[in-house]
Amino acid sequence: MKRASCQHDKTLSTKTLGLSTSFPIFAPPKFGESQLRNPFAVDTLSYKTRSINKENADKKWWLVDAEGQTLGRLSTQIATLLRGKHKTNFTPHADCGDYVVVVNAEKIVLTGNKMESKEYIRHTGYPGGQRVRTAAEQLKRKPFALVEDAVRGMLPKNRLGSELFRNMHVYVGPDHKHEAQQPTPYQLNA
Repeated sequence: MKRASCQHDKTLSTKTLGLSTSFPIFAPPKFGESQLRNPFAVDTLSYKTRSINKENADKKWWLVDAEGQTLGRLSTQIATLLRGKHKTNFTPHADCGDYVVVVNAEKIVLTGNKMESKEYIRHTGYPGGQRVRTAAEQLKRKPFALVEDAVRGMLPKNRLGSELFRNMHVYVGPDHKHEAQQPTPYQLNA
């Protein structure tokens, strides 16, 4: 018995696949043929991969209003801005992110029962010196610490992460001291 084969100039017909149109099949190039005939080949001469460092990174200042925002969702977007992952010239080993100013940090929202059940643990360094605070206690004592701790946990745990963390400024209330930098208001995904 003969196998059914396509005789239509390297295209699959509608009868073979049950489709309404036919489309071409791209076969790999034969020995000696140019790679430029392959429609999936990338022309590497038309672009250049740029490695960005701190000196030539185009850094912007963003103003983020934390009022009514969920802590984790806000923190992921801030960490993305600090890291520079939203830029086309992102370089993983360099500080190519932007500066972020966060206002109204005391008006952050936690979902569910996290205000009473989420714990912030620290240690004094002395034996038996472990101290625990709930999120409600932390919000009452240091309202900016909730945002800072959440963003710090999303950054790299090395010298680069420490450097990126210094590009974030968190303030309680609507006022901040970075008017001279003219930060652009950042529209959060609501």
